[in-house]
Amino acid sequence: LEGVAGESAGFDLLALSTRLESEKQLRNVRGHLTIDDAYVSGYEIHAGISHGPALGRAAVCLNDGRHDGAVSEDGQVLGTYLHGLFESSDACKALLRWAGLDDVEVVDYHALRERDIERLADLVEAHLDTRLLRELCGV
Repeated sequence: LEGVAGESAGFDLLALSTRLESEKQLRNVRGHLTIDDAYVSGYEIHAGISHGPALGRAAVCLNDGRHDGAVSEDGQVLGTYLHGLFESSDACKALLRWAGLDDVEVVDYHALRERDIERLADLVEAHLDTRLLRELCGV
């Protein structure tokens, strides 16, 4: 979110409000989902401060003792400031089970990323003329 501090109407799916501020907070975090105890990691982006009763039903318990996000009173809506949540296979499975999909197969994002990085490294090694590159860079 970029721009000036202030207020903006939301979808009213969770009993909370957020006062937007001009400065963002960004930090890496780890913890677990409250709906299934699945491990999660990612990063938070806070562009304000949230208040309201929904925050009493946190979506994530962070390892530093803080809580993040909220689950609606009827258990139908989950919101979080945590980015990268779906990169964890365990978190994906837990969220899909919570949504009523019990028998699902999820992609191991980290293994997929590692495979693609290795593939890219192999292609660079096979097709980049490093001697010419060093020569052009004056190294």
